[in-house]
Amino acid sequence: MIRGCGTITHMIIRKAFVYRIYPTLTQIAALDTVLWRARELYNACLEERIEAHRHGASVNRYSQQRQLPGIKKVRSEYALLNSQMLQDVVYRVDRAFQGLFRRKKAGLKGGFPRFRGRDRYDSFTLTQTGWKVAENRLVLTGVGPLKVRWSRPIEGAIKTVTIRRDAGAWFVSFSCVVEVAAPTPNPALPAVGIDVGLEYFATLSDGTHLANPRHLRVSQAALTRRQQALARKKRGSRRRKKARLLVAKAHRKIRNQRKNFHHQTARVLVRGHSLIVVETLQIANLVRRRAPILGVTADEGTLVYLPNGAAAKAGLNLSIHDAGWGQFLAILRAKAEEAGCVLVAVNPAGTSQMCSGCGARRPKDLSARWHTCTGCGCSLQRDVNAARNTLARAGQALQGGT
Repeated sequence: MIRGCGTITHMIIRKAFVYRIYPTLTQIAALDTVLWRARELYNACLEERIEAHRHGASVNRYSQQRQLPGIKKVRSEYALLNSQMLQDVVYRVDRAFQGLFRRKKAGLKGGFPRFRGRDRYDSFTLTQTGWKVAENRLVLTGVGPLKVRWSRPIEGAIKTVTIRRDAGAWFVSFSCVVEVAAPTPNPALPAVGIDVGLEYFATLSDGTHLANPRHLRVSQAALTRRQQALARKKRGSRRRKKARLLVAKAHRKIRNQRKNFHHQTARVLVRGHSLIVVETLQIANLVRRRAPILGVTADEGTLVYLPNGAAAKAGLNLSIHDAGWGQFLAILRAKAEEAGCVLVAVNPAGTSQMCSGCGARRPKDLSARWHTCTGCGCSLQRDVNAARNTLARAGQALQGGT
């Protein structure tokens, strides 16, 4: 951050600018070759780490990066690849192990790094060298000038350039350091509490409901047909490859629709409010599978699995994933910081069970969609009541420094 006269006048942020690129058939072959070699190096580094662990040796990111010049001398196909791109491949392996150690330390499920198949390594990253922007084209060393659809101008200083393949399409992502003027909060704008849900995507404390678009549910029939067609194709055939590409394109469309909705919704919220209060959601716990229930049959006395509502819970989990609350809250936080809007996260426990009018606890199950308080006479929609309770907890959170 840049400070002036004791106040923040400018701030430094990191922004990504993503564009669609249109390589020729020759350039696609060259890009596929780069991804192939990068994947080969990734798997080799992963195998070296696994073997070193088995024999009690120590191998880290820097020791593997020091081997890269020797690899380029022995393997001529690597001599033409950018050195910094190869260093980034080693860094990805190291980052996968760091994530494993972090999860184990926190007591979470391990998730050991896996070898990447030919369709499981789809990007490579360049830093200072190996690329340039000239004559409205992105020029990559060994690939040539690539046609780019410049949907918006690039801002700031470019730090990294990532080329990514996604369902047969190619994209470039420029990660830039941008200096922007420090946002000026507008205290005249109102504060709002947000309660996310499935009946409505979000409900505001002022009574506004934001409709849930249900992008996956809307496209479920078309996606199912493509998945069924994929299942009928012979493994390893060209038709199966084409069918798999159609499924990937359907998923990409749903993903883009959801992300676009999240961006637009977050922008409207930060522009219209000075304080936004959201719930701290543990989404991993919300989508956890039901535990199996063992029982004994009355006639034979054998152990059997009893109904545990797993099918209904699976449908609920699908709807939660479809809503994408985690992505929305992350986007909302980033936009709020850039716009000078204060974002506060509070504990959601009991927001639906408490009366926003008098604070009394009024228990109700999920099927009850209307809140009625027999004490103060407060009567309103359940989610609006929860959003008002969420907003009311903002003062405690701000005093606690969260």
